[in-house]
Amino acid sequence: MPVFVMLTTLTDEGAKTLKNKPARIKEVDREVMDKFGVKIIAQYAVMGPYDFVNILEALDNDTIVKMAIELNSRGTIRTLTMPAIEIDRLIKDLEELSK
Repeated sequence: MPVFVMLTTLTDEGAKTLKNKPARIKEVDREVMDKFGVKIIAQYAVMGPYDFVNILEALDNDTIVKMAIELNSRGTIRTLTMPAIEIDRLIKDLEELSK
């Protein structure tokens, strides 16, 4: 299944929600799985320009786009989502190109 990296930044409203209800993170995780079938492989809080790094598995790009639009429309986060390719797969694909 395709893997994606999602970088998330909290809005002011999102930071208030997180402070007042930290368990909201897990609620959203369950919503993402139940509504979109997106599996959260790993999730980290980070410091710097982004607040969270999420490693996700989803059926396809369309699913990730729908999920990101849904989450962003709530006004509590902004996301940057990128497809991820395993290094061994990349090497194999590049070797096939050079044949």
